[in-house]
Amino acid sequence: ARHRRRHAPRAGRIPRRAAARGAWRQRWRAAGGGWRINGGKYWTSGADEAVREADAVIVASPGYHGAISGMIKNALDYIEDLRDAERPYLDGVPVGCVAVAYGWQATVSTLAGLRATVHALRGWPSPLGAAINASNRVFDENGECVDDQTRFQLETVARQVVAFAERQSPMGLAATGL
Repeated sequence: ARHRRRHAPRAGRIPRRAAARGAWRQRWRAAGGGWRINGGKYWTSGADEAVREADAVIVASPGYHGAISGMIKNALDYIEDLRDAERPYLDGVPVGCVAVAYGWQATVSTLAGLRATVHALRGWPSPLGAAINASNRVFDENGECVDDQTRFQLETVARQVVAFAERQSPMGLAATGL
């Protein structure tokens, strides 16, 4: 008897047979920020609903060869599921963009890609996008920001996103306790 060697699917790919049976669906899992396999199926835990109900969103991506990481791009692609919602996609939602890469060229091109994707999803990127150069020491071992320029960028993005969300909300975010 011949033994056939079975290959595991490459990351991010769905075997044709499984896709044809509808056994696998790729979905972003918002709770942990990563892909999750549960009983042979990819699944999401409330990502669509969380984005649909959000007054504002912050999207951060590492730069991979000067582009948005595949996992973040896949997560953003699943916003397509909101096309028929009362508020389609990210329509009118303030979105803060943060890009982190090793070197300025990759950082800035990743940030440009994030902003273009947010625009394509009808979101409103904040006027300042944070470009964090990981070749510099930015955070200490406790996760505290030790770089003044980075701190300024992150605080400014957060301030701008919150201010825009407050203007968009009829009662303001203060009414929601934020």
